[in-house]
Amino acid sequence: MAEPLLTVDGLEVAFATDKGLARVLDKVNFSIDAGEIVGLVGESGCGKTTLARSILGILPANSARILNGSIRFEGRDLLTVNEADLASDFRGRVVTFVPQDPFSSFNPVFTIGSQIMELMKWKSPDAGKRGVFGRYNQQRREADYQRIIQLMQMVQLPDAEGILRKYPHEVSGGQRQRLMIAMALLPEPRLIIADEPTTALDVTIQAQILKLLRQLAREREVAVLFTTHDLGSAYEICDRITVMYAGQEVESAAAERFFAKPHHPYTRRLLQSLPSQSGNIQGIPGQIPGLVKPPTGCRFHPRCPLAEPACSADRPEVFWPAEGHMLRCFNPETTAIASKGNNR
Repeated sequence: MAEPLLTVDGLEVAFATDKGLARVLDKVNFSIDAGEIVGLVGESGCGKTTLARSILGILPANSARILNGSIRFEGRDLLTVNEADLASDFRGRVVTFVPQDPFSSFNPVFTIGSQIMELMKWKSPDAGKRGVFGRYNQQRREADYQRIIQLMQMVQLPDAEGILRKYPHEVSGGQRQRLMIAMALLPEPRLIIADEPTTALDVTIQAQILKLLRQLAREREVAVLFTTHDLGSAYEICDRITVMYAGQEVESAAAERFFAKPHHPYTRRLLQSLPSQSGNIQGIPGQIPGLVKPPTGCRFHPRCPLAEPACSADRPEVFWPAEGHMLRCFNPETTAIASKGNNR
């Protein structure tokens, strides 16, 4: 069996706060295969973005503490790579990023074209390993420009050359997010990290962006780590879904099985919180715990209706109720639930 493209093993990350260390990631394990689209889902504050930023190596240096674990990309532990090598050879080249807010990612005083060409100067597939050497010659500039035009057409942006002459505020939110996807694909990466990329868009545009991202990832055999709190979006795009709660991963399964037969009590209540045909919305009682002094054992146990004494004493070990279905729970629920989605 081939080794995963990316493997996170026992990752512990904390942030220094006025009240003490907030333990945001607690021995997290995670993997993604080449060409796979994996959704990382959970409530706000569960650690999704921290995990994504840990992979990219962009945690705030003044407050973040990586306490333990490893992040292996194609067998290489990124936590042992120095910052200069990460910046030049990995970040923005092998792994790229699609942000939540596409507007703030552009500089408002430069045209879109000038900003994308500056990216290609350093991150183009034709650039040297450390970026451009010497002059950015006309031959390479023309080749990169044609790559940009081609990608803009692939993400269904009309009048690509006209858009390149515009400033960021002169295009719509949906067009800016399509530009972000094009920019993420331009360096020909192995992995794209998309951090809630449709949050700032209206519902109809969200559906278009998700369909486009899935299509392009398939065509180019690019893996995608898709972080979201929206299970509907995860249903539309993901091959596999991993659920996080308060810095711990609790369940992971192929998308079809995840929506049909989840086992962890938290996963089931997340799904039950989706609107149903009856019009009822079921919330999850209780509050997300603070992470300076988080609950011991399984961090969901204070809110879990099935909690047992063991749940507060120790964190459950991983077991596999079915092939490809990972679970951490002492008292799982095993009955199937009614699907709230349509066939994908």
